[in-house]
Amino acid sequence: MTSEHTDVVVVGSGFGGAVAAYRLAEAGLSVVVLERGQEYPPGTFARTPAQMSRAFWDPSEGLYGLYDVWGFRGFDSVVSSGLGGGSLIYASVLLRKDEEWFVKEQALPDGGYETWPVSREDLDPHYDAVEGMLGGTPYPLDHPAYSDTAKAHAMQDAAAELGLDWQLPSLAVSFASRPGAEPGLGLPIADPSYGNLHGVERRTCRLCGECYLGCNDGAKNSLDHTYLSAAKRRGADLRTLHEVRGIRPRPEGGYEVDYVHHDPLEKARKVTPRTISCDRLILAAGTYGTTYLLLRAQASFPGLSDALGTRFTGNGDLLTFLMRAKDRARIRPLDASRGPTITSAIRLPDEVDGVPGAGRGAYIEDGGYPAFVDWMVEEADVTHEIARAVRLAFERFVAFISRAPDTNLSGELSELIGDGALSVSSLPLLGMGRDVPDGVLHLRGGKLDADWTTKTSEEYFDRLRSTMKRIAAVLGASYADNPIWFRKRIITVHPGGGAPMGRHQDEGVCDPYGEVYGFPGLYIADGAALPGAVGPNPSLTIAALSDRMSTRLLENAGRPRAERPVGGAVNGTAGTAEVRRGASQRTSLSFTEEMKGFYAEGVHAPGAGEQAGREHGQKLGFRLTITVDDVDRFLEEPEHTARAEGWIDAAVCGGRCHVQRGWFNLFCPGGAPDRRLMRYRLHFTDAADRPRTLSGWKDIRHRPASRVWPDTTTLFFRMFEGHVPEGGDDDAPIAGAGILRLGLDDFARQLTTFRTEGPDGLAALERFGGFFLSELWDIYRPKMVS
Repeated sequence: MTSEHTDVVVVGSGFGGAVAAYRLAEAGLSVVVLERGQEYPPGTFARTPAQMSRAFWDPSEGLYGLYDVWGFRGFDSVVSSGLGGGSLIYASVLLRKDEEWFVKEQALPDGGYETWPVSREDLDPHYDAVEGMLGGTPYPLDHPAYSDTAKAHAMQDAAAELGLDWQLPSLAVSFASRPGAEPGLGLPIADPSYGNLHGVERRTCRLCGECYLGCNDGAKNSLDHTYLSAAKRRGADLRTLHEVRGIRPRPEGGYEVDYVHHDPLEKARKVTPRTISCDRLILAAGTYGTTYLLLRAQASFPGLSDALGTRFTGNGDLLTFLMRAKDRARIRPLDASRGPTITSAIRLPDEVDGVPGAGRGAYIEDGGYPAFVDWMVEEADVTHEIARAVRLAFERFVAFISRAPDTNLSGELSELIGDGALSVSSLPLLGMGRDVPDGVLHLRGGKLDADWTTKTSEEYFDRLRSTMKRIAAVLGASYADNPIWFRKRIITVHPGGGAPMGRHQDEGVCDPYGEVYGFPGLYIADGAALPGAVGPNPSLTIAALSDRMSTRLLENAGRPRAERPVGGAVNGTAGTAEVRRGASQRTSLSFTEEMKGFYAEGVHAPGAGEQAGREHGQKLGFRLTITVDDVDRFLEEPEHTARAEGWIDAAVCGGRCHVQRGWFNLFCPGGAPDRRLMRYRLHFTDAADRPRTLSGWKDIRHRPASRVWPDTTTLFFRMFEGHVPEGGDDDAPIAGAGILRLGLDDFARQLTTFRTEGPDGLAALERFGGFFLSELWDIYRPKMVS
């Protein structure tokens, strides 16, 4: 029994957690944020060798610092630990996922499909909200204080010569003291209306190149300066050095969270576990943290999707170097240390953009490093003392990198540095894009492990490296791979997947709004929910998904905490006008249905088609998401029409085929007073590029009550050539016929997929259920004979 209870617990304070904490606290919910790391006000980020040696996260070794380094067999990864999560060490780039890159049913090399159950249109309003909060603005290259940034001009020149798309992406950096003012170096930044939780003065970007080490000027609009400051002003309880160790559902509804409170000043490292309970639990501990918590807690969450651990991606991250750039016979300054870490981006198109043969798309961005590295490299041979200081700092850095269990980069990095990679004429290039999301995260000996390789993304990485070599040639520079690339290893700072979203439980751990299938009130709000690579820097997309999730949660926030629906039924509605902020006046409802059966071509009768299909092993199935856009209108209309989206899967059609347009009618008139039909009309195109229509019906008529189950779970259908409109079946050529059935397991799973969106969600669900049951009773009830 726990003594502390709150409306919402948010685990982690990165792009998912910070956005959710603010949105929910703003709506009046009590919110507790549990962040394992420390606060980092401007001026407290490590810079000296002694500070850097303690700047890593490993509580077992008494380390409570910013950098958390993961080493796996196929790659290494660096994430952060601190109030503000990844925003403390990211490069502030706010790029939206390209509209066409929200792929649907894109086949993966080893089977399966990559599908994004959300679209750019779904996210654009949330992108707008996040960019506004983070103060996104392009790098002010046309303003005097920032116009002499050589690396940005070099990237622009290279893109122009190669015919590539170049842009100055929006950056979450303050270049001016307030919006609309003239940009300038080191100017005091005016605090926003919600204040500054650190209470420390911030100054505009002074081009020191230290973004990924933590901005000691506070110029970067990281989450602690924005969303978390606003959340705290709205009453959110931000608890640092609180590390979550376990989660589980409560029998009466809601969840319990076990955590420990670290004290860096306490020499004894044994900590006492504590517990807090909540009505809603939001996991935002990062791709590794969230997936690890769910994997460890699987026994407490029976029925959790088998997709847990899948769809891991490194977002196509690749680090390379351009060295000793020349313009004719003279050195061409690139000044990687002048500017923020990233100023500009070159976009490589994707085949889904309509560019045949392009492969998976990518972005290439100019990199940077701190200005003090220039000084170290240039002055290292002046005196023995300076050289010794350089060696000491570098050895500390190498020790940090070498924590990966199966690789030691010391010699390789030393050789690279000695070759002048960090000179004034050299520049790191950062690549990222749509690698193949086929990695798997799992537990090995109680610790998180990963199965991932660059092999399935070999074409992507080859294209990326080839383009980087072309950029090097244009700038008169030599090209160098990351020193660990010869092992086909990468270092990623953008891990994603592990608890991916999907359209149904077989496809994802959580739904398109981040709510875990079968466990209402449990949400995933970080990179773990990504079903594939974002392509560009993923932070903005993660934040936008969290903002969208928060809107959905608040619209359905009125369910009493003790009423935990069985099997994952939908939540209720908001209880106050403030919680309903931004909700539509319409309430929509959706559920997912999967049916399987047999089909034969050249047969006109469904029964004969089923028999012939069974004899020849010709299976057909579909998975559809049925969406009622307006429940009230749906119930009033006699045809009770809804949208049907999803896919049809049959070998005779060439495999899985996307439903281009689909309709569903529930209990529409059947030509007799005691007869109703459930109708399905699905337009699709098969693998041979032939348009097809599946026209099906469930026959609901007055019969003994024992017929309710077979009648409502048996779908008779014909397949027509072409896309046949309603009413055109009699004149359309028939391609085949068959019967589909809904199994008991599929029906049980279907019950967990009901969702509503909009005001009065629980009431709308009750009206829908009441209509369904009353129709069945009206048809199957015993008839009284007078």
